[in-house]
Amino acid sequence: MNATAARNALYALVKSAEEEGRTTQIHKRQDHALLAPLDRFPAARKLEGLASHSLSAAQGRFGELVTLAARGHPQLLLRNTTPVAVLLPAGTASSDRAAHTGAGRAGSVSIQGDADHGSAPRRLATLGDTIGAVLTSGQVDGAMFGLPCLDAATGGLQPGRLMLVAAAPNVGGSLLGLAAARQTALVDDRRVLYAASGPNRADIMRRIVSAETGGDYPRLKQGRLTEHELQVAQRLVQAPLLIDDGSDLTAEAIAKTAPYVEDLALVVVDRLQAAPNARLPLSGDGLPVASQALASLARTLQVPVLAIMDSDDPALLAVLDTDVLLTLTPTTSPSRVKVTVTERDLGTIGSAYLQPDLLHARFTDAPESRAVELATAALPYTSGAQQGLPADATHALAALRTAVSNGDDTAVDNLGPSLIQAFGSVTRLPDTVESRRLADALRSHDPALHAACPALRTADTGATAAGTTAQQAHTGQPAPLSAQSTEQPPTDGGEDGTWVQPGDEEEPAGTVFPALNILKDCMGRSTYHPVPVIRKEERDGAPWTIFREVMDGEPRWVHPDITTEKTRAGKRDRLVVPEEFGSGLLCTIDRNGSYPSACSAVPLAPNKLLHTGPLDEVGKDRAGAFLITVPAWNHPNMPHPLGRLAERIDTQGRAWVTTPHVRLLQKLIKNGFITEPLIVHDSWTGKANESLFKPFYEKARQARAELVQAGGEPYTEYKRRLSIALRLLWPKGETVNSPFWRPDWRMALVAEASVRHWSVAHRAVQAGHVLIALRNVDEAVFHTPDGNAPDTYKVGTGFGEVKVKVKTTPSGSER
Repeated sequence: MNATAARNALYALVKSAEEEGRTTQIHKRQDHALLAPLDRFPAARKLEGLASHSLSAAQGRFGELVTLAARGHPQLLLRNTTPVAVLLPAGTASSDRAAHTGAGRAGSVSIQGDADHGSAPRRLATLGDTIGAVLTSGQVDGAMFGLPCLDAATGGLQPGRLMLVAAAPNVGGSLLGLAAARQTALVDDRRVLYAASGPNRADIMRRIVSAETGGDYPRLKQGRLTEHELQVAQRLVQAPLLIDDGSDLTAEAIAKTAPYVEDLALVVVDRLQAAPNARLPLSGDGLPVASQALASLARTLQVPVLAIMDSDDPALLAVLDTDVLLTLTPTTSPSRVKVTVTERDLGTIGSAYLQPDLLHARFTDAPESRAVELATAALPYTSGAQQGLPADATHALAALRTAVSNGDDTAVDNLGPSLIQAFGSVTRLPDTVESRRLADALRSHDPALHAACPALRTADTGATAAGTTAQQAHTGQPAPLSAQSTEQPPTDGGEDGTWVQPGDEEEPAGTVFPALNILKDCMGRSTYHPVPVIRKEERDGAPWTIFREVMDGEPRWVHPDITTEKTRAGKRDRLVVPEEFGSGLLCTIDRNGSYPSACSAVPLAPNKLLHTGPLDEVGKDRAGAFLITVPAWNHPNMPHPLGRLAERIDTQGRAWVTTPHVRLLQKLIKNGFITEPLIVHDSWTGKANESLFKPFYEKARQARAELVQAGGEPYTEYKRRLSIALRLLWPKGETVNSPFWRPDWRMALVAEASVRHWSVAHRAVQAGHVLIALRNVDEAVFHTPDGNAPDTYKVGTGFGEVKVKVKTTPSGSER
C-alpha cells in the first residue's frame, strides 16, 4: 500500500497484524517499509530505547515513520502502552517467535496456540482498546451519495463495508452508483474506482454530463452536445474518477487493481447481473463468490465498496455477503421510488424516497408530499401528547399516518373524504404551536379540506401573525430585529426595500429580469449539488434556530463626536459636525447593488451544515456559523467590524457569526488591527464554496448595464425582481411558497455585503479620510474638503461602484 492509504487504514492493518500475523509492505516514493506483527521482530517487546508511538500519534506522522523505518530505524507501535506492531525496513525477517501468553498492560489478552496442530495464537481486545481506537481515529470521513435524504437514512458509505444497491431493471439502480461517484469525485475531489461490468466508459461519461448539466441523455448518446455541455465535459477532464470497463472484469481483478489506486476513497461496481452471461464474469452463479471478494476488498483497504445489482430477488440477495442493502422499489406514483435500508444483523434501519429523473440520468430527493407533511404535523395528536381534537378527527389522522408509514398512496387518497367529514365540525383549534403547524398542513393538504373546516377558515386572517408567534414560542428566541424595530428594513443594496409578499414567488411571464428562475437555474446547474430547502421538521432544531437578522452585521454607526438633530417625519436625522473638524463638506455616497455584488464570491456551504464544535482555527475550506468571542475594537473613528452584531452578545461576550465576518476578523488580526486571537467556541459548518451564486451575479450585472441607462419602469421592475429573489432565500412566514429555505445562505450574503461596505470605508479611513456615518450595507457619509468621494471608492453605475447622493455643508444645507 502507499503511505497515505496505509495511514488511513492504520488501525485495520495493525489489527490484521495482531490477529492474522499479516505483514503489509508500505511505500512512500523511494522508501519501503513493512508494517509487521511483533513476531517479525521479537526484540521489540523488550528492547529499551526503541522509538515507540501510540497509534493516534503514529497516524499523525505516519509518512515520517515510514521513512525512518525504511532507513533502518524500527518504529514500535503501541495501543495505549502495549506494543502491538512494528515498522521495519522492507526485507527484514526473523525466524524467532515471541511468546503469546498472559495479559498486556492495557488489558488485552493473548491466548496460546495449539502447537500440535500449528494453530496461530489469537489476540483478544478489551472494550477499552476498542473505545480508544474508535475515539482516536476521529470522525469517519466516508463517501456520500449527495442525496441528503438518502445520506441521512444510510449514514453515507462507511469505510470497510460492502453496500449493495438492489433494484429490478429499469428502476435506476445504476444511477445511485453514479450519484455516489459524482459526489465523491466531482464535489469532494476524492479518487473513485468505477468498475463497469455493464455500461462502457462512453455511457458513464454521457450520464455524468447529463446529470451535471440537465441535458437530455438520449440526445447526448447521439453525440449532440450544447456549448454549455461541452464546457462541463472539459471541466471534468481532471476529475479523479478512474473507469475500468475492460473485458473479463472479475471481482478478483478489481481487488488486485484497487490497492494500486493512490488515495482511493470509493469503489463502485456497476453491476452484478442476476442472469448468467458467459461474457460477464460478474453474473449468475458466480455472484456469491464475487460479493465475498468485494467485501474482503472493502475490509482490507478500509474503503467503501458500492455494488449495483440488477435484481431485487430476496432469495438471491440472501446469499450475498452484504453489510448494507439498499432496495429500490417503485411506488404508485411515477415520481417516487422508495429506498429501504437494511443492515446485516439489524434488519431495516431506515428508508428514503427519491425522485427518478431518468431523462437526465440522475435521482433527486423526492419533494415531501403534502400527506407526509400532514402526517408529521399530526403526530402530537395521534400520539396523545396533545389534546383538543374530536375523536373522529384524531382517528382519521392516525389512519393517515399509518397509510403514509406504509407507503400506501392509494390508502392516502381514499382517506380524503374521511378527513373532510371529521374536520367539518371542528370550529376551533387549540392555541398552541402544534395546532398552528397542523392547521398549515391541513390547509395545504387538500383545498376541499380547507373549505370544509370552519376552524381553518376562521384562522386564515391571522395565519401570518400566528406563524411569527409560533416561531418565537418554539425556538425561545426573540423575533427577528426587523419585527421589533421601527427602523426600515435593509434595502438590498439600496434597491428595493419592501419585504416579499405572498405571490411574489410567482414570476410574471415576460418580466425584464426573471431573477428567481435564474437563481433556481444556478442550483440546478451547480456541480456542488446544493440543498436549497431545509425540511420543515428540521427547521426548529440546531443549527437553523441560530440564524437571526442581526447576523448581517450591518454597520449602523455615527461618529462618536457627531451629534444629530431631529428632522420632520420621514427624513433621516441631520448630522451636526463640530467646528474642530475644520472646513469642508459632507459627502453622502451610495454603493450600487451591494447584495447582488456580494453574490460574485460569497463563501457558504451548498450542502447541509454539520456540527463541528469548537475549532482551533477556521480554514478557508469551511463555511457556516461560528460562535465566537467578540473581540474588542479600539478604533473610535470606525464602527466595530461586526456592526450591530457586536452589540448583541450573550453574557459571556459571545455571538454567532457567519463566514464573511470570520474571514474579516482573521484579516484584521493578521494586520494588527485586532490584538485578540479568534476563539471559536462552537460551529456548524460544511465544505466552503464561493461560486454558487456567481452565475446569478453575472446575469444581474449584465442586465443592470443594459437597463440602468434606460431607467423608468423596466429598471424599477429589474430592481424589484432582484430584491425578491434574494429575499426568498429565507422567506418569512408560511404563506410565502419559496423554492428556497436557507437562512445561512441569506445571512452569509448580507454579511458579505456588510463586510465589503465596511472594508472599503476602512481603507478610506486608513488613507486619511474622515468617516462620519456608515449605514446599512450601502450608504456612507464622509467629511471631505470638496464634497467628492474618497479616492478609495470608484464612482460609476456598476455593481460595487458608488454614486454621490448628497453634498451638504456641515450645518446641513445641500449643494
